[in-house]
Amino acid sequence: MFLILYLMALAALLLHAPPDLLDPANRPFFVVIGVIGIWRYGWGAVHFLRAQYYKRIEFRGLRRRATALLPAPAADSADETRAGPEVFIVVTSFRIRAETTATVYRGAIAEACRHDGPAVIVASIVEMADQRFIKQLFYSMAPPEHVRLIFVRTAGLGKRHGLAVALRAVARSRPANDAVVALVDGDTVLIPGTFERCLPFFRLLPEIGALTTDEEPVIQSGALLRQWYMLRFAQRQLLMCSMGLSRKLLTLTGRMSFFRVRIAIDPTFIATLRDENIEHWRLGRIPLLTGDDKSTWFWLLQRNWDMLYVPDVRILTLEDPPNGRFLIATTRLMRRWFGNMLRASGRAIALGPRRVGLFPWWCLIDQRVSMWTPLLLPLSALALTLATGPTVLYAYAIWVMTTRLLQSLLLLGVRDRIGTLFPLLILYSQVYGAMVKTWVLFHPHRQSWTRQGIVAPAPAGISGRLQAALSHYTHALAMLALILAVAVFTGLIETPSPRTVALTLARLF
Repeated sequence: MFLILYLMALAALLLHAPPDLLDPANRPFFVVIGVIGIWRYGWGAVHFLRAQYYKRIEFRGLRRRATALLPAPAADSADETRAGPEVFIVVTSFRIRAETTATVYRGAIAEACRHDGPAVIVASIVEMADQRFIKQLFYSMAPPEHVRLIFVRTAGLGKRHGLAVALRAVARSRPANDAVVALVDGDTVLIPGTFERCLPFFRLLPEIGALTTDEEPVIQSGALLRQWYMLRFAQRQLLMCSMGLSRKLLTLTGRMSFFRVRIAIDPTFIATLRDENIEHWRLGRIPLLTGDDKSTWFWLLQRNWDMLYVPDVRILTLEDPPNGRFLIATTRLMRRWFGNMLRASGRAIALGPRRVGLFPWWCLIDQRVSMWTPLLLPLSALALTLATGPTVLYAYAIWVMTTRLLQSLLLLGVRDRIGTLFPLLILYSQVYGAMVKTWVLFHPHRQSWTRQGIVAPAPAGISGRLQAALSHYTHALAMLALILAVAVFTGLIETPSPRTVALTLARLF
């Protein structure tokens, strides 16, 4: 129903466009549309075409080759030899609802039982109550002998610490050389066949160090927040398919990723997960609280490992928004996601295109630039409206409604269906998301886990207040510079001619 109303509103705007819509006075606005449109939508078209080629052509070839490596089913299950690689399923849980924990571990245990090789579930937990609950669930499912369960208890210092403790336990287990480690969040459900459809790629492609898969959100909140999650994951599928063509992803998703065991138990890999920091020109050393998936990704980038995206395997993520209100919940989530992205991208860019790959390296640079471009068009429309009249706002509304509808329809290339609210949510994510990104850019030290309530400690005293003040000041200065540039370009603010400047300086001096 909403989509029908949307199309009717767009048609009404097009049919009743004012005659002065293309007035020469509005030329700066259409220049901005042309320049940004050619760049942004051209770049989007490149990602879309790459994603379609990877998903429909290249990966299908990989899937056929990987399927050919699967062992034939044994005629007698009693005599079946377990030829699959050893698998360690590391699940980190902290302050997660019991219903979610039960669903997650049922999926992990069932998938371990289906696996045709040894499987070890490593439960990284904090409370003893979780240990009792998980153990009871494990034995109630009566797993076969090739499936084991081990526990590691942590001090509740965050996911990074929990992962590091769990991986040290994996190393003490003396894993086989061809073993694979799955890092799974405590709110992620493995669907049947995940191992069977992912693990053969490690045998097929020796240069692959890790892989990750598609995700589908399961959320009980209202329609607006549910469709926002659906949009985010559809956009993620498109981008990851595009990056999969380069064999260098932009992240190794923390919800669920597979790693070769020699990578996962490498002391430097574990140390990176446990305790990593970046150097900031103004804030100094910033310990990383969140972003473990960016740390594992950067570790592989440094060492020239390839990464694979598996688009035909989809895990379920049981989403628990940090707040019931749409604006608060999305703001907190975007601050965490964008913060992880911006804190990691600078050092990855510094590796250079030879190490990262030319296309992925340029994508990292584009991430830095694209936080400003969504703000240029609305600012230009507002400035020209003040300078010439409301016709520009009319043109802006037509442009926005048309392009966001097309962007929504393109997502049908990676999803079977799209939400009716996608066009409006795309606009919201682009414009408001750009505002959040710019805030995070100047406040990279502000970190928190949205559900667990763990917050990175801020410097106390005068030093902390000075850091906060400088972060606010530099952010405000950058935004004012952007607004001023738009005002000058659109003619809202007239710049003096060189002759006027020279005469003024002569009078002063």
